[in-house]
Amino acid sequence: MALPRVKMNLAWLFVVLSTVVVFSILVKLGFWQLERAQYKAHWQQQLTNRQAASVLSYRQLLNFPKDEPLTGFKLKAAVTPISTDIFLLDNQVYKGKVGYLALQAVQVNESEPWLLVELGFIAASMDRAKLPSVTAITAPAMLEGRVYQKQLNPMSSELMPEAGWPKRIQNLNIPQLSEQLNMPLASAVLQPSNLANSYSHPWQPIPLSSQKHHGYAVQWFSMAGVFALLMGYLLFRTLKQQHNK
Repeated sequence: MALPRVKMNLAWLFVVLSTVVVFSILVKLGFWQLERAQYKAHWQQQLTNRQAASVLSYRQLLNFPKDEPLTGFKLKAAVTPISTDIFLLDNQVYKGKVGYLALQAVQVNESEPWLLVELGFIAASMDRAKLPSVTAITAPAMLEGRVYQKQLNPMSSELMPEAGWPKRIQNLNIPQLSEQLNMPLASAVLQPSNLANSYSHPWQPIPLSSQKHHGYAVQWFSMAGVFALLMGYLLFRTLKQQHNK
C-alpha cells in the first residue's frame, strides 16, 4: 500500500507545482504588459512634446548626443539629390499589401553627412525578381517632416544588400548603408510630409498604444484567475471523491 500512496503523492506534487508555475507565468505576463503600458505612455508624452517643439535645423539635429533618441523631432532642411539611387527595405506590410519602404540619401550641406529620406511605401510585384519603379527626388527641395530611428533587431540586423539598383535590403542598418554609399549618413531618417509623390508613409513610432497594453494585461490576469479557479475546483472535487471512498 505504501508504493501507490507514494506515487499518488508524487502525482499531486507535480500537479501543484505545475499549477504554481503556470499561474506565475500568467501573472508575470500581466505585469510585463503593465510595464510596457507605462513605458509607452511615457514615450508617447515625449513624442507629443517633440511634435509641439520648434522645428530643428539639420545642424541642430546633427549636434544631438549620439546616445539620445531622435524619433519624433520635426526637421526642415534644404536637400540636394546628388544621386537618385534607391534602397528598398523589404518585407513591409501596409493595409494588407506586402511591399517595400523606398529610401533615398540626399545631401544637405557638402561638409556634413547625407540625410536618408523615406520616399514612402510601394507595393511589391508577385514576381520577386521584378523590383518596382520608384519616383526619386531629382531636384533640390525644401523638405519638412519628422525624423525617426528604427531599433535594430538583435537577431537579424544585417543589411544584406542585393546587387543592382534599386537595391533591396533587409534591415535599416544606417552604418552599413553608409558603407554602401561610401558617404557618412545622419543617424535618423526623415519622413517628409511635403513630398510631391503619392506614396504612403505607414511607419508609426508607437505601433501599440498604452491602452492596448493595459487591455492585454487584463487578459493575462483574467486567464490567471480563471486558471486558478479551475485548478482549485478540480482539486476540491478530487479530494471530495477520495474522502467519499
